[in-house]
Amino acid sequence: MPTYTLTVNQKTYTVKADAQMPLLWVIRDLIGLTGTKYGCGIAQCGACTIHLDGAPIRSCSFPVSAITHQQITTIEGLSPTHTHPVQKAWIDEQVPQCGYCQSGQIMAAAALLKTNPHPTDEAIDAAMQGNICRCGTYPRIRKAIKKAAGLTP
Repeated sequence: MPTYTLTVNQKTYTVKADAQMPLLWVIRDLIGLTGTKYGCGIAQCGACTIHLDGAPIRSCSFPVSAITHQQITTIEGLSPTHTHPVQKAWIDEQVPQCGYCQSGQIMAAAALLKTNPHPTDEAIDAAMQGNICRCGTYPRIRKAIKKAAGLTP
């Protein structure tokens, strides 16, 4: 079995894994960071969203062999003290209902605000459209993104 060296949340990990093992399972099962969730396994729901060199990706659809010399950030690495503006806004706006999708939602929102610090409703909808919330907390998600962007008090 091949060995891979990954940088996750600014720490280096060496793992042995099948080349086709999805990055999601490497992160959860081999590295032990369980904040990234499995939702669908086909990159449709967004629960497994992480950042790869700052860009949001669906970790369930990337084989570990495709990751070379890139920085991986999971929900645990976004802010270890939970003080990222998106995390704070999520708490302030009480976004989660069941909470299952929220790590993927937060990672997608953080990536949006990094590239578009003052998004319109349309930009928020476009960036978040692939992240499914079965509880339907979309209005609170949008409100929290605006709060994190400083667009609402």
